[in-house]
Amino acid sequence: MIEVLVVDDDPNVARINAAYVAKVSGFHVAGTVHSAAEALHFLQQHPVDLVLLDHYLPDESGLALLRRLHGLGIETEVIMVTAARDTATVRAAQRHGALQYVVKPFTFAHLRGKLDSYAALRHELATAPRSGASQETVDRIFGAATPPGGTETLPKGHSVLTADLVREVLHSAAAPLSAQEVADRAGLSRQTAQRYLKLLEGAGLVRHRLKHGETGRPVHLYHWHGPVG
Repeated sequence: MIEVLVVDDDPNVARINAAYVAKVSGFHVAGTVHSAAEALHFLQQHPVDLVLLDHYLPDESGLALLRRLHGLGIETEVIMVTAARDTATVRAAQRHGALQYVVKPFTFAHLRGKLDSYAALRHELATAPRSGASQETVDRIFGAATPPGGTETLPKGHSVLTADLVREVLHSAAAPLSAQEVADRAGLSRQTAQRYLKLLEGAGLVRHRLKHGETGRPVHLYHWHGPVG
């Protein structure tokens, strides 16, 4: 079983996230805590494989805790699960070693996809030859760390985390969105949002329709068309 610690400042959210984890085969919730100090104490007493880490904690940020864990040599993988969607936080999480980034609110299917990706990564690492991995094996390992849904292989200059941000914005939207609306919700520039929307549309994961506004100039409205996990 993959042991998981859920860290969230809101006890109700922590319980919901823990219930989601418990529904995924092969995963076990080792505990739930609500602050960085509690998380650090728990991990020092009860090592786990994976931490679902909120960024907004009452005593210090999730990113600060992530840096401390690495500095203390606590070897656990981290998936950020947070409402923080600004690109600075997302990029910092990537730099400091977060495997995945889940933006609240999210569906069970979306979190399950992340956990399944993590389980696949562990399997690839466990079965890779100790004498040295081939390029094919390395590609599978790094591919397993990315979420399913067609963003595993991106053109040069594109980020999986940014593509996932755009995807999650479209997932959670009640209606199709314009490129500007996607940009505003994801904390991106309109040009960046449009670039990723076109990329995802080219992969068959996003579709758009034209809506004629009052000025007569059509607006492109985008909606998610790929897998929900």
